[in-house]
Amino acid sequence: MASYLQVENISKSYGDRTLFEGISFNINEGDKIALVAPNGTGKSSLLKILAGVEHSDRGGEVKFMRDIRVAFLDQNTAFNPKNTIFEEVYSRMGDLSPELGEYERAVASGDSRRIEKAIAAMDASGGWSIEQNIRQVLSSLKIERIDQPMGELSGGEAKRVALACMMLQNAEFLIMDEPTNHLDIDIIEYLEGYLQRSRCTLLMVTHDRYFLDRVCNTIMEIDRGKLYTYRGNYTQYLEKREERYLNMQAEVDKSRNLLRRELEWIRSTPQARTGKARYRINAFYDLKDKASVNLSTQSVEIDVATSRLGRKIIDCMEVSLSFGERRMLDSFSYKFSRGERVGIVGRNGVGKSTFLNIITGKLAPDSGIVELGETLRIGYYSQRGISFKPGQTVLECVQEIAEVVKAADGHAVSATTYLNRFLFPHDSFNKRIDILSGGEQRRLYLLTVLMHNPNMLILDEPTNDLDIMTLNVLEEYLHEFKGCLLIVSHDRYFLDKCVDHLFIFEGDGRIKDFVGQYSEYREYVKEREAAERSEQKSIPAPKPQRNDSVREKRKLSYKEQRELEQIEADLASLGDERAKIEEELSSGALPYGRLTEASKRIEEIIAIIDEKELRWLELNE
Repeated sequence: MASYLQVENISKSYGDRTLFEGISFNINEGDKIALVAPNGTGKSSLLKILAGVEHSDRGGEVKFMRDIRVAFLDQNTAFNPKNTIFEEVYSRMGDLSPELGEYERAVASGDSRRIEKAIAAMDASGGWSIEQNIRQVLSSLKIERIDQPMGELSGGEAKRVALACMMLQNAEFLIMDEPTNHLDIDIIEYLEGYLQRSRCTLLMVTHDRYFLDRVCNTIMEIDRGKLYTYRGNYTQYLEKREERYLNMQAEVDKSRNLLRRELEWIRSTPQARTGKARYRINAFYDLKDKASVNLSTQSVEIDVATSRLGRKIIDCMEVSLSFGERRMLDSFSYKFSRGERVGIVGRNGVGKSTFLNIITGKLAPDSGIVELGETLRIGYYSQRGISFKPGQTVLECVQEIAEVVKAADGHAVSATTYLNRFLFPHDSFNKRIDILSGGEQRRLYLLTVLMHNPNMLILDEPTNDLDIMTLNVLEEYLHEFKGCLLIVSHDRYFLDKCVDHLFIFEGDGRIKDFVGQYSEYREYVKEREAAERSEQKSIPAPKPQRNDSVREKRKLSYKEQRELEQIEADLASLGDERAKIEEELSSGALPYGRLTEASKRIEEIIAIIDEKELRWLELNE
């Protein structure tokens, strides 16, 4: 297969911190690669170097095959908030179609001669189909209101617009940084299918393990500043990674055994050594480096006490809320119980986060009652992320909450020790929060939520920006959590591991309770849809009545006959007018004002012809 990308000796550092150094690799046509590593080790930086957004330190080379198109999906795409969705996407198509860009500039200039040339170029290049393609892609991503300003969009809606811009480029090579963040599950499954069917070459960072497992055929891992490549999906990667660590550990153990013997030789009879043994002395120091390699991997340690929880947690009685004509919650009643694990799913904008704000008291319902238990202590991990003061450091943020944290066994742990357990070393305590990576900020936010020793955890999209290693630890903690758990997530793997029943937000304020994991719910939906299709096929078509086939055609009345004749005359006249205008438009001699007028008139003629032809058919039947 053709080599689409060759990377030689690239490096990246921030201050005295080296993310990776001297990395080289090759990506071939058809590879679908996921890049995995803990947060803060340079995944996003590597993608940005490949996309040309950032540059490698100390040289290096990034070389794509000539003439292939490369599309980059950043975690956060900057948009013009004043543009409508269609205008924003349309404005990004200029690079793909120079003719389209020139047409837009020609219309803005008002120069009729320039407009005529631009129209001719659009005709020749097929540029008019771009608008149709935009509408089709936006529709496939369930973006209906294309006239909505970009500044009014939610995070999930903005992400779908960014995906549309990427898909419309028809690029051979896609670079995607966390493509599933903020998307609802339906769109994730659509994107999953799109990438499975696509013949594009792909390099992406994602924490969604089902998505990764089903889309990718290769895993790249950044480990201790070096890059390792594994052929196969995520499940196979885990097996091969464990095998690599066992082999590396065996090599280290072997080196340490050799080091003991060499150390005895180094220490013995120093006067007997001559220049002939110099190679052995040099080999000793190489061996010492190999034997001192530390293969232990750091992971987050979540050890926090859960406050005592009484019998009453949250009671909702006939709770309703609407925003204008949009109903978010309709007479919802439910009593949460201790040890309950609820997952919340539904498309973006259906009211999931609004529901969380109601039950936590941040938003008052229009009607109904929400009662909280006296012993309830809620830990609310929201989508918006951590709040901090300008210039605030990691340690200041934590100490503002508490100097000590109560651990699961009851003893007190200092805030600094707790930071260490969440992989914030001592030299990071005085770092400003605003310069941390997105994943590091999320990890710090999780720490601050757990420091309050909650007995009910409400997690709104907790998997956004957390690396897979941290997610694994969080899943284990939630499995042992003794309180009540409420999770909004698009991560199907995370939901399957952490919840035992689901609130399905169906829209218009309706909530359905489904007992089981998300994968079971999807199977249930597929079976139900298949049964409905089968039932529709099995319904026999109505048989025509016997006299239908022999019924004689009713004769037209005198008035209907005159109407039919008039329609035929009108159609002939309209056809002549349409042909005349089309000839004028194609002549290229019309001034700009007449050009606009003629275009509008031909649209009116087409509409009238369609209406009259429909009536003509009715009369002839």
